[in-house]
Amino acid sequence: MTCAEVEGGIDAGSLLLVRSTVGRNRFRTWRRNVAVFLAVVGPGIITANVDNDAGGILTYSQAGARYGYSLLWSLIPVTVALIVVQEMVARMGVVTGKGLADLIREEYGLRTTFILMVLLLLADFGNTISEFAGLASGTQVLGISRYLAVPLGAFVVWGLVVKGTYRMVEKVFLVACLFYIAYPISCFLAHPQWSVALRQTVLPSFQWNAGYLYMLMGVVGTTIAPWMQFYLQSAVVEKGVKLKDYALSRWDVISGCLITDVVAFFIIVACAATIYASGHREIRDAGDAALALRPLAGRAASALFAFGLCNASLFSASILPLATAYYVCEGLGFESGIDKRLHEAPAFYSLYTGLIVAGVLTVMVLSPSKQVPIILFSQVVNGILLPFVLIFMLRLANREDLMGSHRNSRAFNAIAWATCVVMIGLTLVLMISSVTSGQAAG
Repeated sequence: MTCAEVEGGIDAGSLLLVRSTVGRNRFRTWRRNVAVFLAVVGPGIITANVDNDAGGILTYSQAGARYGYSLLWSLIPVTVALIVVQEMVARMGVVTGKGLADLIREEYGLRTTFILMVLLLLADFGNTISEFAGLASGTQVLGISRYLAVPLGAFVVWGLVVKGTYRMVEKVFLVACLFYIAYPISCFLAHPQWSVALRQTVLPSFQWNAGYLYMLMGVVGTTIAPWMQFYLQSAVVEKGVKLKDYALSRWDVISGCLITDVVAFFIIVACAATIYASGHREIRDAGDAALALRPLAGRAASALFAFGLCNASLFSASILPLATAYYVCEGLGFESGIDKRLHEAPAFYSLYTGLIVAGVLTVMVLSPSKQVPIILFSQVVNGILLPFVLIFMLRLANREDLMGSHRNSRAFNAIAWATCVVMIGLTLVLMISSVTSGQAAG
């Protein structure tokens, strides 16, 4: 019975009591929903924000530095595709209680899984190098030696995961997400042409040349990276999200996807407004972008950009090797998980440690100029591998015996298959354009 229905039949005091009771019930319902959301929040926001890692920041910075605002339009379809893809794997994790690599191994066999894991491991090794390279370049802008910052940072991220629990590590990661605010602030300090930036965001433009296509693939590849799908599904499973709470978990995924591409927008705009506008459009690493902002947008913008780079690098240097350890161990049938101790999951922690050590040594030995091709190549490899990962995901997400009534809708399938087709098409166009350019040069 509502307040309106009882208003004519009871006195004012009783009516006030009824309204007070209804208000308290609504507040309890709202408080419960907030509590449940806070209990399930984490995997979606963390996974998406790691997308803006050192390699991603370099890719977005170069997109703005080389092509100005002209690649901003790509962020809208990429965001839609990212939401669809991330929601799909999170839903599979909740419904099946298994990681993506685990499902691929069970449904398609060990040989297929092993080949996929090796290719992804190679791509993620390049991504891990990019995180420590980003930390080195960011700290150098802030006046800290790379020979101190990189080993110390590696020890911190290793200790966080190896010695921490899942809940503790997740809280640290969520705090790290807050520091991405440095990029919007840095962008505003650069005083971009907002009217041009917004127009280029909603009006697509396209250039038929290998450099533009390569950069477009890099933007897509770093925004929707294969490792993200494996990590998100594993994180949802380890967090123990229940099917009854998945409606709120979906908002965790959507929020993370929106936040990460808004940050990417500000990075591209900041570099377009300064580096591209200055005419000096070549940058070796994300630290160069921070340095380039100094004379054009001021020391505050430069320092904020560098600080954001250091935060993103440390954050991602924790997640990327962790994601790799998750899906390789799941795919090959080894124990995995942050809540397990060293002796319970030796392969998991050995792989995590090995990736960190190898990444640090590579950054300490190779000069920054020699690291950049590895970093950019790893982003493009992500784009090439993505269709294969998406095909496995789509086949699994549409299995009635696996997903039941929680299978993909037609709209989800349409967008996901369109993403596969676009990535395959971009890869073929890039190859043809490169061959054509090479023949013309010859």
